[in-house]
Amino acid sequence: MADSNALEGLIQGLRRLPGVGVKSASRMAFHLLQHDRSGARALSVALAHACDAVKHCERCHTFTEAQFCRTCLDSRRDATRLCVVETPADQSAVERTGAYRGLYFVLMGKLNPLDGIGPRDIGLGKLFERAGDGVVEEVILATNFTAEGEATAHVISEGLRARGLRITRLARGVPVGSELEYVDLGTIAHALVDRRQT
Repeated sequence: MADSNALEGLIQGLRRLPGVGVKSASRMAFHLLQHDRSGARALSVALAHACDAVKHCERCHTFTEAQFCRTCLDSRRDATRLCVVETPADQSAVERTGAYRGLYFVLMGKLNPLDGIGPRDIGLGKLFERAGDGVVEEVILATNFTAEGEATAHVISEGLRARGLRITRLARGVPVGSELEYVDLGTIAHALVDRRQT
């Protein structure tokens, strides 16, 4: 590789992205410097601007440039339903379905005692306060189906149960259009447990 502290710094910076190792970071750095310097400058400006301008919505904790995000300000949303997700990316995935018209609370993480991430680190106090505002009737737990996501959902459920709210969890099941022989056994097992009457 060429001898350049600046190039090495760029590669190390790109490696901070999830799923990007040394080879991928090197390819990206070489591409930007060799074929797209204007794109590299635009990316640099956009990153700097986003770091300065993007903050957390004071109501749901997602990313926004204003005090409150557009979703929280949308009077057409169902304020009685609150969907709890781990990240803004998860919120975006739920929104893209077009099946949910309630509001959100974004944890910005999940409980992970091994990494020292506890209830305060993901804003559970703020969530409990929001869920107990007298407007919310149902809290939909849409954390991921990982060990940490399940633990997070359990802690939230236990913390909200005494408040008289309806607490639901995203269903787990067989993906639409799939054939059972190709679906993993854990998914089939959960689909059997969570089966519903037709």
